[in-house]
Amino acid sequence: EVQFVESGGGLVQAGGSLRLSCVASGVDFDEAVIGWFRQAPGKAPEGVSCISTDDGIRHYANSVKGRFTISSDNAKNTVYLHMNNLKPEDSAVYFCATRLSYCSIFNIAEYQYRGQGTQVTVSS
Repeated sequence: EVQFVESGGGLVQAGGSLRLSCVASGVDFDEAVIGWFRQAPGKAPEGVSCISTDDGIRHYANSVKGRFTISSDNAKNTVYLHMNNLKPEDSAVYFCATRLSYCSIFNIAEYQYRGQGTQVTVSS
């Protein structure tokens, strides 16, 4: 059974940092595409970042470039999202999922096995 479990969210002041974790099970983690997405209340899900765990290819949404970094620890089946200089507009539920294709943050509908998510709230 494929499962993703996210953690690491919380309440932080603007300018602060958080590190989110996404632990995967039931996937071939050494050859996976894992994406981070976020969804604010009343809004559609938005692609944040993705990584190909075999070749390290990464992509970021323009809104987070230079502030967020995605990484993977294949020994722990875990993908991290390091978030720096957080802004109130980053507030959302963040979740991870996998896609049976190349790394892309735009093909959200093709990602599967979305986790339950972790709440990130940035106060001004």
